[in-house]
Amino acid sequence: MRTTVLIVLTCVLSVCAAVTPVQDFSLEKIAGKWYLVGFATNAEWFVTQKDSMKVGTVMFVPTEQGDLHLSYATLNADGTCWRMAHLANKTETPGRFVFHSKTWNNDNDMSIVDVVYDNYALSHTIKTQEGVSDVLVKLYSRTPETTADLQQKFIQYSQTAGIQPENIIVLPKNAECPEIEATPAP
Repeated sequence: MRTTVLIVLTCVLSVCAAVTPVQDFSLEKIAGKWYLVGFATNAEWFVTQKDSMKVGTVMFVPTEQGDLHLSYATLNADGTCWRMAHLANKTETPGRFVFHSKTWNNDNDMSIVDVVYDNYALSHTIKTQEGVSDVLVKLYSRTPETTADLQQKFIQYSQTAGIQPENIIVLPKNAECPEIEATPAP
């Protein structure tokens, strides 16, 4: 058992060390509306929630200080909207941001690992809560739909990050929440 835990920890740490943000990251070019179309993680909560997840919208809003305000919105089946916002603080590495989620009480180390600014972005986040870290990979698109090639790229990257195939999903279509004014997270 102890050997298994050590192997898993070594794998998680090696994946963490291997995360490199995309070269020549542009905060200005990533700004705007995106659709969250793919989601992958081995986190325990995901196994019970993944069947209810659908495409949502995300607003990336750069701040004057070089940070990135993230506003998420997903329309629920009952017509209400689930919303969440974070202020992701820049690091010395362009394309890498850190933030604490008050909603989930975890620390996040997020890197934009691949991007074509008018098409898609792929993020790799290491979420740590009470000493336990999980990898989360998200696929963002400028449209609510993606190509088969882009979906395959997302699946391959997620598997390389150590996520099990059954925990990698392309989210089903969904109507959008009404737009609201974006405000920075506290």
